[in-house]
Amino acid sequence: MIAFAVPGFADFRLEHLVLDFNGTLAEDGVLVSGVQPVLAVLGEILMVHVVTADTFGCAANQLAGLPLRLTILQGSGQAEAKLRYVHELGADRVVAIGNGRNDSKMLAAAALGIAVIQREGSAFATLAAANIVVASVIDALELLLHRDRLVATLRS
Repeated sequence: MIAFAVPGFADFRLEHLVLDFNGTLAEDGVLVSGVQPVLAVLGEILMVHVVTADTFGCAANQLAGLPLRLTILQGSGQAEAKLRYVHELGADRVVAIGNGRNDSKMLAAAALGIAVIQREGSAFATLAAANIVVASVIDALELLLHRDRLVATLRS
């Protein structure tokens, strides 16, 4: 669990990290360099979940050996499926990270929503739904390891 208080904003008790795969953890289906070691560390303090449509069909292979739960979504309605997933975990205990339009609802529902803008871009709806916007997934993940950065960004 990660617990911290942000003056003038909220007290956080995060237990789950929910991530998108393509465009967030991966570029063109290949895991972003440097993600594995950070996810391994976070997996010791949070329950890590990857929820994806798995566009390139390689999420399981790319994430093999990491301490996480992979959920592959089928068909349409992915934004709603990701939103339901976050609610089932307890949205007030979730930090969600994503970039695509189908991530916007889960970022808005999560206690802490982080949007990433990498080479595949980010949907405006997702940026608007996020509490924080960062330049890379590594930046997003490292925020969770350096809570003072979160406090500095979110305080009122």
